[in-house]
Amino acid sequence: MTPAIETRALQKRFGRQTVLDGVDLSVEPGEIFALLGPNGAGKTTLVNILTTLVRPDDGSAHVAGHDVVRSPVAVAQRIALTGQAAAVDEVLTARENLVLFGRLSGLSRREAPGRADELLDRFDLADAANGRVGTFSGGMRRRLDLALSVVVRPQVLFLDEPTTGLDTRSRRELWRIIVSLADAGTTVFLTTQYLEEADRLADRIAVLHDGRIAALGTAEQLKARVGGTSVELRGGDGTLLRELPTDGSVSSLRRAIDEIDAAGLDGDVVLRRPSLDDVFLSLTDRTHQEDLA
Repeated sequence: MTPAIETRALQKRFGRQTVLDGVDLSVEPGEIFALLGPNGAGKTTLVNILTTLVRPDDGSAHVAGHDVVRSPVAVAQRIALTGQAAAVDEVLTARENLVLFGRLSGLSRREAPGRADELLDRFDLADAANGRVGTFSGGMRRRLDLALSVVVRPQVLFLDEPTTGLDTRSRRELWRIIVSLADAGTTVFLTTQYLEEADRLADRIAVLHDGRIAALGTAEQLKARVGGTSVELRGGDGTLLRELPTDGSVSSLRRAIDEIDAAGLDGDVVLRRPSLDDVFLSLTDRTHQEDLA
């Protein structure tokens, strides 16, 4: 099966600064793929290359089976991009935005209104269909922006930090929609600064650091790189008093607690598993790079 996205030795420089330094990626059709990285790591630059907005300096990139440099029109016809700011017309209503975009995307005068109503229902915007977008909350604007991206269903949907600035409820509503799009067969390429978002949504995760892919795998595979389960003893103020590694089994946990008892320590016992925060901090901390190579 042809990958939905594939890059080989992809490079991009801006002046003397190398932003991407040999990026190799392969994303399967229908996958939700998350790209993590600190600010300035090159996440948006990579998205801009894959969506034909920026030309790479070297290497290759294919999206939906087409080369982004040699066949940019073919790529553009098969993708959609939702950036960090909602690209909606605030003067128009939600329905007018969708009908207009449908017409611009090639839907007929009869098809566009029907598709608009379908998407308003799907994205929980039916009650606000005739409201001016300028009065919408941030979460409503983001849902409308995402709806505009799938007026004509793309093979690959790029989401560049789509939930930035949203409250918890709005973020979770958008997560539900993203999962439904992937379930319907759309490949989703997601960049995010919210590690919980990647953990909850992504089939696989890549960490971009210093222009290269520092790690790639499922959330559980990445967490396994930074150690296993541990038993923590914390004081009443949350101070860590003792940390003991375990394999998660009952016997191992019992031994750890017995060791704490033998030391005469008292406090709250917490079972802690590695998180994506641990992975991210370890991979982007230069002092740990050799240990994780």
